[in-house]
Amino acid sequence: MNRRVILTLLVLPFALLMGQEKEALVKDLEQNLMAPCCWSGTVADHGNPEMEARIREMVERDLTRQQVLDTFVAEYGERILATPVAKGFNLMVWVAPVVVFLLGISILVNYQKHKAPALSPAVVAETPGQIPFDDLIEKELKEME
Repeated sequence: MNRRVILTLLVLPFALLMGQEKEALVKDLEQNLMAPCCWSGTVADHGNPEMEARIREMVERDLTRQQVLDTFVAEYGERILATPVAKGFNLMVWVAPVVVFLLGISILVNYQKHKAPALSPAVVAETPGQIPFDDLIEKELKEME
């Protein structure tokens, strides 16, 4: 009887720890899989009970994270993954924002560096007898009459 109590006390913390690890894995999978009911959010966001039950059942059968993900990818395709796989054309999802940001910054810096200084309006001091080419204009006007 004493051995059973001691064995139970030794095994119980490990069982609880395993339960916590499985629960953490279930939550992780729910956050990394899209809900196939509407494809607009993850399973964790939508609370899809069928998907949650399937995920929990697979974890209870001691499947690894990758095995569960592979099972759903085989069934629904890569669109079931909330985060695209960084290979092939999907790599653009990861690279394009960085490239566009750097390009935008370089254009902005280049524009600021080469921007022409603002021209201030020239102050023209006009006095009634100092109009340039006034004599010539008056002469041509008289010839036109």
